[in-house]
Amino acid sequence: MIYLDNGATTFPKPRSVIKAVNEAMLLYGANPGRGGHSMALKAGRKVFEARQALSEMFSCSSERVIFCDNCTSALNTAIRGSLKKGDHVIISSLEHNSVLRPVHAMKNEGIITYDVFYVEPHSKEKTLANLKGLIRKNTAVVICTAVSNVFGTVIPIDEIGTYLKSRNILFIVDGAQAAGSRLLDMKKQGIDILCLPGHKGLMGPMGTGVLLLSDSAELVPLKYGGTGSASMSPDQPSFYPDRLESGTVNLHGIAGLKAGADFIRSEGIGSISYREAQLINALREDLSVIKGITVYSDMHSVSDTNLLAFNMNNYHSEKVAELCDKQGIALRAGYHCSYLAHKSYGTEKTGAVRVSVGPFNTKKDIKNLSFYLNEIALRKIM
Repeated sequence: MIYLDNGATTFPKPRSVIKAVNEAMLLYGANPGRGGHSMALKAGRKVFEARQALSEMFSCSSERVIFCDNCTSALNTAIRGSLKKGDHVIISSLEHNSVLRPVHAMKNEGIITYDVFYVEPHSKEKTLANLKGLIRKNTAVVICTAVSNVFGTVIPIDEIGTYLKSRNILFIVDGAQAAGSRLLDMKKQGIDILCLPGHKGLMGPMGTGVLLLSDSAELVPLKYGGTGSASMSPDQPSFYPDRLESGTVNLHGIAGLKAGADFIRSEGIGSISYREAQLINALREDLSVIKGITVYSDMHSVSDTNLLAFNMNNYHSEKVAELCDKQGIALRAGYHCSYLAHKSYGTEKTGAVRVSVGPFNTKKDIKNLSFYLNEIALRKIM
C-alpha cells in the first residue's frame, strides 16, 4: 500500500512510538496521579515528560499542556470554555467542522454571534483586512486554522496574532494540519490557545490530542470530576492542568505521543517540511500536464505544504479515490469534514481528492500516483 492519507492520520508510525506504547502497556501501566506506589509514580513522570516535550516544542508553560481525546475535544474545550453570553466570534472561511459546529451551536443556543472572514488565496494583506472589517466592540475570540485541511492553504497566523494582541482579542488556532511539519510558536505568533491532534503530524497514536494555553488564557472546564488532586474539595481545581483534565488520561497514547514529538524534534521540523513540500511540488508538476485535472492548491501559490487537493473531470472525487485504492494507493476523497472550505472553493457537489504526504513517503510514491492518475484520465483504469 502506498499511503498518502497522512492528513487523516500518519502511517506508518516511527518504531520509537510503537516501542513507547508497548512499554507503557507492559512496564508501567498504572494510573498516573492516582496512587503513591512506584508504578503510578513512574507513569506520572512519563506524563510530565510528555508535557515538557510539548511545552518546549510549542513555547508554553508545561502545566498549561492539557491532554485531550483528540483535536476536536481540544477545540470544543477552547471554544466553549472561553465564550460567554453576548460575545462575538470570528472564524475563517476554511474552518473544519470542529470549529464551525460548536460555534454555530452556541449561536443557535442564543449565547453568541459569529461571522466568517474570507481567506484571500494570494494576499495576506487582504485576508487580514477581511478579518479587521468584521471586528466589533464585543468581539471576544478569533479562531482559525493554520493550514486548511482540504486545500493546503496557509493562513497568515503571524500577522493575525500580532493584530489581535493589539486589540486584546483571544486567538485560538487549530494546528491540526500544521503541527509537526510547520513551525508553531505560541509566544512568537501571539497564539493564546493552540489545539492539536496527537496522531497526525506529531506521529502519535490515535485517541490523543493536546490543548495548549498561554500564561494569560483562562478556560471554564467542560468536564468536572476526579483529577487526582484536591479530592476533599467539592470544587474543581483552579490550577492547571488539573482544571481541564478530569478523569484518567490516556497514558499509553501520551507515551506514544511523547515519542512522536521526540521523533519530530530529532528529524527537525524544517527538514520534514522541506522534504514533504518537495514531494507535493513534484506531484503538482506531474498533474499540471494531465488533461482534465484541476489542482486547487495551484490557486494559492503554495510551495511549503504537505497536502494537495484536486479533481478529475467526469469523476466524482470518491470514484477517483476508489480507483486508486484498487491500485494500492490510499487517498482521501469527499468533503473532509469542512463545509466552509468546500463552499469557498465551489466544490460542494464533487468534494475533492486530497493527497497528504508524511515523513516516510518517497518520490517513488508520487511517481506511482501520477502514473495511475494519468491512466485514469486516459480511461485505462475503470
